[in-house]
Amino acid sequence: MRKMKQDGFLFSFGGIAYGLIELLWRRYTHWSMIITGGVCFVMLFRIFNKMQRISLLKKCLIGSAVITGVELIVGCVVNLILKLEVWDYSNMPLNLLGQICPLYSLLWGFLTIPIVFLCGKMKPVVKRI
Repeated sequence: MRKMKQDGFLFSFGGIAYGLIELLWRRYTHWSMIITGGVCFVMLFRIFNKMQRISLLKKCLIGSAVITGVELIVGCVVNLILKLEVWDYSNMPLNLLGQICPLYSLLWGFLTIPIVFLCGKMKPVVKRI
């Protein structure tokens, strides 16, 4: 039960933060992006707390892979299956199904830097939940 409460807190934080980033970047967001951000933040928090001693570069590569992977899964569901047209990277070079592309994978790697910092700062808070 305790881990569920912690994950709920992390999910909420990540979802809201990602939604705000989307609002700043694209001027709009979608409910599926809040879920995506929440899932990614929970996953990265758990991964980074288990792998505390790895370099920031490796954490950025892991963060990029996790976020890109979740974005591919969510994109296939919300954009290709449900046809909600939340985003479309079809015009980007080397895109996969219009759902992911190298440019945004690189950006997710850079986004991982503040995520690593936040995970470290939030660890004591999450432990108390």
